[in-house]
Amino acid sequence: MRLLPLLIALGLASPLLADSKLPPAYWSDRQLPDPRQEARADALMQEIRCLVCQGQSIADSDAELAGDMRDLVRRRIAAGQSPDQVRGWLVQRYGSWISYRPTEEPATWPLWLAPLVLLAVGALLIRRRIGARREP
Repeated sequence: MRLLPLLIALGLASPLLADSKLPPAYWSDRQLPDPRQEARADALMQEIRCLVCQGQSIADSDAELAGDMRDLVRRRIAAGQSPDQVRGWLVQRYGSWISYRPTEEPATWPLWLAPLVLLAVGALLIRRRIGARREP
């Protein structure tokens, strides 16, 4: 009977133990000294999805992994890589889902064509409805 409260206490305490004791990455919350490089890094960080939060970009997320990814982006931009090269590396490592900007490959064509098809269907329905009202 004494074991049950102990197990419950351990179960409730486990999320507290999940926090990292490591300091944040150096460039996670610091800006690059070159304003042009920082602008390119910031624009890219707005387009990269946080793997932990999934609904925020790494620029907006407070997750530790997002900070590590911000550090990685800034380091690669400072080393002379273009934002497209950094994005390509991230997509290769984590998959195309990580980018808020969809790639132009055959698997994403429905994403590009669906709005046009829906607009055409909507225009056709409106045209038929207006035509039906004119024929009394």
